[in-house]
Amino acid sequence: MESTQTAAGQDEAPIPAETMVVPERGFTINRKKALVASAILWTGFAIMVWLVLTGRTGSFDQWGLMSYRTGEELGPSGPELVFESVRDVTALGGVFLRNLFALVAVVALLFLKLRREAFLYAATVITGWLANTGVKLLVGRERPQIVPHLTEAGGESFPSGHSFSAAVVYIGMAIAFAALSKNHTVRYTIIGFAMVLSAMVAWSRVMLGVHFPSDVTAGWLGGAGWAFLAAALLYAPAKAAADSEAGKKLGPAT
Repeated sequence: MESTQTAAGQDEAPIPAETMVVPERGFTINRKKALVASAILWTGFAIMVWLVLTGRTGSFDQWGLMSYRTGEELGPSGPELVFESVRDVTALGGVFLRNLFALVAVVALLFLKLRREAFLYAATVITGWLANTGVKLLVGRERPQIVPHLTEAGGESFPSGHSFSAAVVYIGMAIAFAALSKNHTVRYTIIGFAMVLSAMVAWSRVMLGVHFPSDVTAGWLGGAGWAFLAAALLYAPAKAAADSEAGKKLGPAT
């Protein structure tokens, strides 16, 4: 195997992969910052609920739904590649793929010996699903009929469950894996990417005509807020579960 060249000009053998070390417990997130982020996001969610209930989102909803439509039949504008990309992005928030990714993430965290993060992430996803279900029952809304639907969708429209769940799954996942690094820039980049990705999933629902922009905005704000809230409030019970005798038995054999 070829050797690498150091800055001093001396040869140094590559580090074998089996000697790489990951933190057994990871680096904890700043729970005060997580609570602040959650408070901001949930405030935005509450404002969106008020705007919808008082009928103040009509212009915003109309603009959002029509921005991707063209012609008398209000079909999708732009090349076919754009439409296919929108469908691919929205699939990331579908029940099958998002739950599959969440399950794989939990297993990966256990293999990395990050049991605390695995327990915390699993609890975030499960409680997020319960929170989204409860909000839908409290508010509810008919799906938009302004433009033709470009994909199948059922159930209540507000808030968007697709958007809420995608934010919980992907931002929660980013928070969990950010524990691998103590570098704040790296951690913010990982979490920021997840926020952008989940926001793209949310807006894809508008482009497909199955949600109002206010639906997905509220859904994303609520889901992102829940991911940060759970990271702060569920940390202690997740740590206790990971340190328990039953928790220690989970993960690959040493």
